[in-house]
Amino acid sequence: MNFKKTLVALAAAATFSGAVSAEELSVAATPVPHAEILEFVKPKLAEQDVELDVKVFTDYVQPNVQVDQKRMDANFFQHQPYLDEFNDGKGTNLVSVTGVHVEPFGAYSSKIDSLEELEDGATVAIPNDPTNGGRALLLLQEAGLITLKDDSKITATPRDIADNPKNLEFKELEAATLPRILNQVDLALINTNYALEAGLNPTDDALVIEGAESPYVNILVVHEDRADEEAIRKLADALTSEDVKKFIEENYEGAVVPAF
Repeated sequence: MNFKKTLVALAAAATFSGAVSAEELSVAATPVPHAEILEFVKPKLAEQDVELDVKVFTDYVQPNVQVDQKRMDANFFQHQPYLDEFNDGKGTNLVSVTGVHVEPFGAYSSKIDSLEELEDGATVAIPNDPTNGGRALLLLQEAGLITLKDDSKITATPRDIADNPKNLEFKELEAATLPRILNQVDLALINTNYALEAGLNPTDDALVIEGAESPYVNILVVHEDRADEEAIRKLADALTSEDVKKFIEENYEGAVVPAF
């Protein structure tokens, strides 16, 4: 009897062990499109014994802090220039595993319908983090509104403007707040994920927008000592699959562009 009970107990333990054998991966992501893409690949990863736990963040700092402190396994929200600047400034050791998509950066307004209508002394809001602020200024230069002292400097600030013929006044604000203050300024340069969350359609509503050739590819990021882990590689493969490419193309209609 005891022998039989032991066999039953061992069988039950084996069954229980099999039920929890999937490796858990926690990933920090901004809501749109990153968390949506991660939710899309979740069933595919489950088939490969990887249980994906997507945690949504609305800022650009905590996702990196959480991964650096190993409270989370990975994040998906940023491009390489931002990551480089973060690593340099914070002394972190985060690395890119793969590039997934580009979110063309755009300029929006609730007051004018074209950049030609922008008046002298107009107020322009841009992100206050170095790489996205510089990215905004480079786009304004491409549109002919300003000239920078060094057009290769991706961390440019308004102090790096050499020529400002319309005497534009710049407000540097946290990226996530820009859609909310759109009606308080004449023009706002907004990251596509925040534009989408605010109900803006980048391809229709942006007065000027980056082309698909933008170098700001959004990447999957981990702590440097985890880049080669099998579960991370499975996630990277899932994010760069043909299914994800199709999902992006069908759901975002040019506002998000596959980079693989």
